[in-house]
Order: sequence, then C-alpha cells, then structure tokens
Amino acid sequence: MKRFDRYIQLVTLRAFVLVAVGLTALFSLLEFVDQLSFVGQGHYHLADAAAYTALLAPARFMQVTPIALLLACLLGLGGLAKHSELTALQGIGLSEMQIIGAVLRLIVPTIVMLFLVGQFIVPSARHMAQERRTAALTSANAGDNTAFWAHGDQQFLGVHRFASETLAEDIDIYRFDDQGALTQYLHAAHATIGADDDWLLADVTRKDIVADQFHTSHQDSMTWHAFLSSRQIRFLSLPPESVPPIALYRYIRDLKRHHLPATRYEQELWSRISTPFAMIALIACAAPFVFGPPRSQSLGYRMAVGIAIAIVFSLGQEITNRLGLLLDLNPAITALTPPVLLMLSAAYLFIHTRE
Repeated sequence: MKRFDRYIQLVTLRAFVLVAVGLTALFSLLEFVDQLSFVGQGHYHLADAAAYTALLAPARFMQVTPIALLLACLLGLGGLAKHSELTALQGIGLSEMQIIGAVLRLIVPTIVMLFLVGQFIVPSARHMAQERRTAALTSANAGDNTAFWAHGDQQFLGVHRFASETLAEDIDIYRFDDQGALTQYLHAAHATIGADDDWLLADVTRKDIVADQFHTSHQDSMTWHAFLSSRQIRFLSLPPESVPPIALYRYIRDLKRHHLPATRYEQELWSRISTPFAMIALIACAAPFVFGPPRSQSLGYRMAVGIAIAIVFSLGQEITNRLGLLLDLNPAITALTPPVLLMLSAAYLFIHTRE
C-alpha cells in the first residue's frame, strides 16, 4: 500500500509544482507590468523592474501554495480518475479516505518548506528588492515610503527613511517614564547605525520636559543606544507578511509585554498558523469532485471548480481579516474561521455526493 501512496503523492506533487510555478509566474508578470510605469524615473530601468519582480517571487510562491495544492489535487487525482486509475486503486483495497490521506501527508513537508522559505529567503529577498528599488528611484524623488515605527524600553522610535542598512534619516525618538508620561523628545536629521546597536545621531534637536516645561537644546551629534538590533529593524521595516515567523513572534511578545496593541502582527502570525488547516480544507474540498462521476468531468470543469473555490476562499479570508482589524476581533478566530467553514462545506459536499 505504501507503494500506491507514493504513486498518488508523486502524481499530486508533479501537478503541484506545475501549478505553483505557473501561478507564481502569472502574478509575477502582473507585478512586472505594474513596475513598468516606474521605468525611466531616476535610474530605474527595465532590468531593475525585472530584478524587483524576481526577488518578490519567493513571497508570491508562499501566497499561492495553498491554492496550488487544491488545483494539484483536482488535476492530479482528477487525471487518475479520468483514466480509471482511482477505480483500480479502490479495487485493490484503497478507500477514498486512504487516497485523500496520502495527499494530506504532503502537507507536513510543504509546511516545513514554507517555514524555511519564510524564515530565510523571503525577508532577505524582500529587503534587497525594496533597497534596490528605492535607491534607483531616489534620484527622481520618487522613493518608496519606508517609514518605520517601533517601541521598546519605554521609548518610541520613528525613522522616516532608511537610505541604507547603516544610514537612517529624519529620526524621531520619544521617551516616557513608568507612568507613561513623555519626558524627552529627540529629533535627528540622520544617524549612522553601528554594529553594536549604538546610533550616532547628527544634527540633534533635544527637548526635555521638566515640570511641564520644555527645555530645548541642540547638539551636533550624540550617541543613542537602540532597543532593537539592526537585524530586527531590517526585518520589521518589511510588511508584516514578509517578516520571518520567529522575529514576528518575538516582536508580538515584546509588544504585549509593554501592553501595546499588536493586532496587525498577531493577525499575520495566526494567518500563518492557519495555513495547514487551510490546506486540509482545500484538499477536502477537492475530494467530492475527484470521486464524483469522473468521465463527465473535463479538465476545464475541474479547473473552473478549483478557481471558483480559490476565489471564494481568498475573499473569505480577506473579509474576515478586514473585519478582525475593524472590530478588533480575536486574530485566532478571524484566521481560523474560513478554513473551518470550508472544511464543513467539504464534509457536506462529500456526504451529499455519496448519497
């Protein structure tokens, strides 16, 4: 039976690679077309647009993986059903649940792969893409808004622009006491970020608040010890969906320790946690169409079904995420609701088609 399981998994895996690469290429092409509007500004050329698009490809691959797994089941297992191979497998003793179970076992290595890509590849690639694009567009004053805000050690740090990994510009630093009252405000025109997390602030305006009075002074330079490492700043200046999972968890923990809102980052973390459940739900949704009347289901029909399910599921995720932020709902509930509803729908369809 293990031999037949491996055969089913191999067929599904081949279809998954084909679909995932195809979807990644499609969305990358759309991104490339969007970047063409910036070509000619500053030093941003066609090659820069192509490089930016290529560096974002790993992140897009992660995004399309659950949908690609659904379409892989419909194509791979649907192809076996079309040629009566599923009927033959059932004839030698494999049940429908065992066949679907063989596909479900692909989820574990897929999740491990996504974790490694999200931890080690996506952040660096995204950071490089943003840095190259900003550097090319800056000369035309069309640089991206790379504003960054963070909190820690009773301080708020705001950086309006990172010119490079070691140079920050237009910096605001707010310091608070134990009761949450503002005690000091610093503004620096720019800062050099040292390897030991000490920032050399230049052209500094300093405002100390004593007895409700502002005492303003100016310094050509001063040293400030950052509460974030340069590596953390590099990651957290990225969109939440590109932050490595371990760094994302640590930042949420730090925000909660200081009683600060972390809903947006929690939502992203729970979206990643819900990915295995989404994969299970999508594979389960494919089952009723795979084990239905195979000879009446063409490739176009199965693709249409898969695309429809993918669109409905993606819209459901987007709606629940937006509602979660708007209504301040529990991120775990908003992330897990679409997969759970999809599982229930798949169970109903599967039972209904067996009657």
